[in-house]
Amino acid sequence: MKFFAVNGSPRPKCNTAQLLDKALEGVKSVFPDAEVERVNLYDFPFHGCKSCFACKVVNGKHYGKCVQKDDLKPILEEIVESDGIILGSPIYLSDVTGNMRCFLERFSFPFVAYSKTEVVEHKRMPLAYIYTMNASEEISHQIGYHDLHDHFERGLAMTFSEVDHLYVYETYQFKDYSRYVSDAFDESERREIRKNRFPKDLESAFELGKKIAIRAKQLD
Repeated sequence: MKFFAVNGSPRPKCNTAQLLDKALEGVKSVFPDAEVERVNLYDFPFHGCKSCFACKVVNGKHYGKCVQKDDLKPILEEIVESDGIILGSPIYLSDVTGNMRCFLERFSFPFVAYSKTEVVEHKRMPLAYIYTMNASEEISHQIGYHDLHDHFERGLAMTFSEVDHLYVYETYQFKDYSRYVSDAFDESERREIRKNRFPKDLESAFELGKKIAIRAKQLD
């Protein structure tokens, strides 16, 4: 079995990446022999859907497949055949990062059928999403982050399976807050959150990975 963690953060070692790695540890706790891999979307150049519709040509040889040739293509071909996927992204301007959005277009759109009767045959796998953000839980609800992301997750669920998620709030963003204009945040408070809450977030990510592995076993 193979599971992927897809990192939509430009930082390959920070909050989102650490949570994804812990989720993969959770997968391995259920399937010790499973192959796991984290893909960092900012490590290579690629773009989103170009609306070429090659994936929807009648009797086309690429029906249900993205034909765009770039650095994402070989990775995407593996991901769509995997046994489970854990997505992770910080929230930029109320949404996932641009690279994650581009990935999701390429990942899901080929399997969306423009038909009332025909379906695109593809592997269904469990999905999970880890969202990280500066905002507090209270503010994220006020802004409507959850409504926005729930709406998008419903689309993924229709194509693949139910989407589990984990929200991680008030992340520690800088090693030295004094170097940046960031007085909207209390550095000492964020440091305490990092020390006391983030370990619990990592535990939650581990449990999320376990849940994805168990669901993969049920779908197998």
